[in-house]
Amino acid sequence: MDRRPTIIDVAKQAGVSKSTVSLVLQNSPAVKAETREDVRRAMAEIGYVYNRAAATLRSSNAGLIGLVINDLRNPFFTEFATSVQMALSARGYATVLANTDEDPDLQAQVVGAMIEHGVSALILSPAYGGEENTFDAIERAAIPVMQVLRQVVDPARAPFAAPDYETGSRAAAQHLLDSGARHIAFVGGLEGRAVTQRRMSGYLSVLREAGQDPILLPGRPGRAFGREAAARLANDFPQVDAVMCFNDLVALGVMSGCAELGRTIGTDLKVMGFDDIEDCALVWPPLTSVRCDIAGFGRLMAETVLAWLEEGRAPPPEMVTPVKLIARASTRT
Repeated sequence: MDRRPTIIDVAKQAGVSKSTVSLVLQNSPAVKAETREDVRRAMAEIGYVYNRAAATLRSSNAGLIGLVINDLRNPFFTEFATSVQMALSARGYATVLANTDEDPDLQAQVVGAMIEHGVSALILSPAYGGEENTFDAIERAAIPVMQVLRQVVDPARAPFAAPDYETGSRAAAQHLLDSGARHIAFVGGLEGRAVTQRRMSGYLSVLREAGQDPILLPGRPGRAFGREAAARLANDFPQVDAVMCFNDLVALGVMSGCAELGRTIGTDLKVMGFDDIEDCALVWPPLTSVRCDIAGFGRLMAETVLAWLEEGRAPPPEMVTPVKLIARASTRT
């Protein structure tokens, strides 16, 4: 071995878990004598030397992972955060969670506080703006950081991971065309943001290939804007017979607005969401959406960061995970 052995190497050699090795090193009575002997034999075989002083120094912070989320009010991000926290907990790590409420100054503040309290790594779904204040501090601390769901800095600086928004966008737009829509609007998402462009990209490509002009109604990605957009569509764009929404919250707002106006979802207006939060299957009519498997994505991000920490396996600059269109009544005639 051309590097200093770690407890991960000991665990592999002994055929036990990392936590079992840790218990042996702490002389815990919870480990059976036979297992203890196997672990100590593996340590001798690979030349592992336990630095108790260094371990004591690390013990106050090695189990802390910082998780910073831009909007925990959105069920999409809440499910992601819950999934990450549960996956980290299962591996013996504690999660320090903060909601920035889309405020870059608050983001810089909470990231700085987490660093001061000794987090070993950060998983960051970032707010837009003031990126240098946040990422400069992380670089000075020299700790691993993943930017997830949104990209605000170059992936060479902080690896980026997200569901495959572009493929989902294309599948959504094509589904609307195949269901008979002839005038499709894209509703929601703030202009100039990378995540909006990613979620709109497939829509623009499919309409261009179909010889249709895009109809864009940008706005804050929430129910309130969706409800307002429903009225605007009815008044200003009566030809629109389908909408592809930035996310499910916008789509749910559109559906509420249509109910107020007496428009029938699926017949008068086909409505497509994005993310497939739980509400999509529970509202009436059920909402067609692009499933991002955000719970699975959260578990993957936890595993990715822990592999980086424990085994030195840095993630690739960019990762995308599969998405799937889930067709429901909101896009059926």
